[in-house]
Amino acid sequence: MTHTEKIEKAKAKLMLEHPYIGSVATVLRLDDNKETLTFSSDGVSLKYNDEYFEKAPLDEIEFALANGAMHAVLKHQERINDRVGRIWQAATDIAVNSMLVKNDFVLPPYVYYDERFEGMYAEEIYDVLKEEMVYNDTLDETEAPTPDDVQSEEGKETRDSNSDSGKESSQVSPPTEQVSLEEISMEELEALQEELQEHFEQIFQKFSRQGELPKGLEMLVPHYFSHKIHWREMLYRYIAEFTKSTYTFLPPNMKYLYRGIYLPSLSSDLLRIVIAVDTSGSVDESLLATFLGEIESIMQSYGNYEIDLITADAKVQSHRVFFPGEMLDYTVSGGGGTDFRPTFAYIEREINYPTLLLYFTDGMGTFPESEPSYDVMWVMPEVKEVPFGEVLVLE
Repeated sequence: MTHTEKIEKAKAKLMLEHPYIGSVATVLRLDDNKETLTFSSDGVSLKYNDEYFEKAPLDEIEFALANGAMHAVLKHQERINDRVGRIWQAATDIAVNSMLVKNDFVLPPYVYYDERFEGMYAEEIYDVLKEEMVYNDTLDETEAPTPDDVQSEEGKETRDSNSDSGKESSQVSPPTEQVSLEEISMEELEALQEELQEHFEQIFQKFSRQGELPKGLEMLVPHYFSHKIHWREMLYRYIAEFTKSTYTFLPPNMKYLYRGIYLPSLSSDLLRIVIAVDTSGSVDESLLATFLGEIESIMQSYGNYEIDLITADAKVQSHRVFFPGEMLDYTVSGGGGTDFRPTFAYIEREINYPTLLLYFTDGMGTFPESEPSYDVMWVMPEVKEVPFGEVLVLE
């Protein structure tokens, strides 16, 4: 098997076993570079030696791709500030490899890893490494140390025990040593970084919604978890996905119609969703006005839609289907207690092939015990625990 075949197989394996990491790896820039002994990442590209990849087992190539993918989302260049460069590089190496260990990756014998730092941010790891070097009087900020210089004695013994000879040991370099991109202009590099980060944000949001993010990712890229996206932007991103995967029987799928098989056709621009509005007594007029205002805004944002609008408190009060051009002219009724179960039962009974339910509510009510077959987003004024679906907080 050639090294290119190994790379493709490793990518496929990552997509299957670690979909978030695999998705990032597929957009990673790969650079076959003879000057690299094994592989290295600069946060933009993964440099690798094809001779090393030709001989390496598949799990090492899978690890190399995962390592490069995580360094790409790490943004370590932006977070370095005034830190000593190579200590920071060592800290990011440990943070990345610790996360990969937590997600059951097999570490090659030469990688830089120290279990003392499990569950720590790269910034915290950096502080510990720097303190150790100051204590041992080995820190020279004019000549920044390599990751080998700050590796613990335990780490050195582990690496040495995996080397058969001094010659082999001298050929082993930390897999994420900083490299330059002289062949790329600064303008091209900035454009590439911006494009990659846009891809990474989209990948993160997708797998965050699906609950398939790797363990410990928040330690590696805390900016993803602290970054505040306006709730309305998040809502519209979520809705937009369903304009490309909506099925309708009008018109039907013509491919099998001549055989008497009546199947739905895929519409690329029809937004077909169900919206439920909590009209119980705990939802005041101001919050209810916010709910209805967002529904009207959704209708104005999409030219082709079919929206089933349901109002409910402890029971379903009303149901009406809205099509393009219709005004949101609606009589709101309710005011009782809150029970979400009748709404889900009604949708199951009365609405064909629901794909997405947006439930505008304050979250104070009785939830169904079982999760429905369609996606659910609870739109609430504050965070509440829900048994299924996602919560979007109106800020």
